[in-house]
Amino acid sequence: MTATRCWHLYLLECRDGSYYAGITNDLDARFAAHAAGRGARYTRANPPLRLLASRAYPDRASASRAEWQLKRQPRARKLAWLQAADRPTGRPVPPLLDIRVDDVTDPRVVALLHAHLHDMSRHSPAGSIHALDLDGLRAPDLTFWCAWRGDALAGCGALKDLGEGHGEIKSMRTHAAHLRQGVAAALLAHAIDVATARGWRRLSLETGTAAAFEPAHRLYARFDFAPCGPFGSYVENPWSTFMTRALAPA
Repeated sequence: MTATRCWHLYLLECRDGSYYAGITNDLDARFAAHAAGRGARYTRANPPLRLLASRAYPDRASASRAEWQLKRQPRARKLAWLQAADRPTGRPVPPLLDIRVDDVTDPRVVALLHAHLHDMSRHSPAGSIHALDLDGLRAPDLTFWCAWRGDALAGCGALKDLGEGHGEIKSMRTHAAHLRQGVAAALLAHAIDVATARGWRRLSLETGTAAAFEPAHRLYARFDFAPCGPFGSYVENPWSTFMTRALAPA
């Protein structure tokens, strides 16, 4: 029997400093749609910068009622209202998602990366696993970020400089406790924004072909990554899917 997915009320900060509120039952997919210009008329004109906060509800009706209440709040109170405790149940609301550069030394980060490498080994043969180890993530041509909700590690991702205006997405991983909360989409949008600001012209990535990688394929497709051939030092093999997208000038 398929479990019912809860609904989320979310608040985005747009690049012009304004806020946008909405509801969804898949934060990753909805954030990706907004970032790609397919989410809503408002965010097509005012692209989102980041997910500020979200709150989970058991059904669409209760999320819609909360959205109506949030939109009645003055702008200065919207974030505080959404981040306040859920009084009827006493459940804490996830705080602001904070994405920052990391030096790969925190034990929580190391544990997440070890789990990532272990999971890759379950779905691809050893010779076809291209996930970076800890030393690889500390290389000078690579920028590594972690996403945090307060003191909780929510996910990670990295950007590798391939030279000549070409970059590669690496080590995208969401912590199991934060799945379907917009973490992966926020990290990917952040990496795209950084690459664009650096003046890069293209971003590419390699991921697996097994069924376990299908959610990643869908996420990348929502951000306009399309299938391509091997790039850089990669070679064609049945365990790798390659995707790429052009970047607009900053």
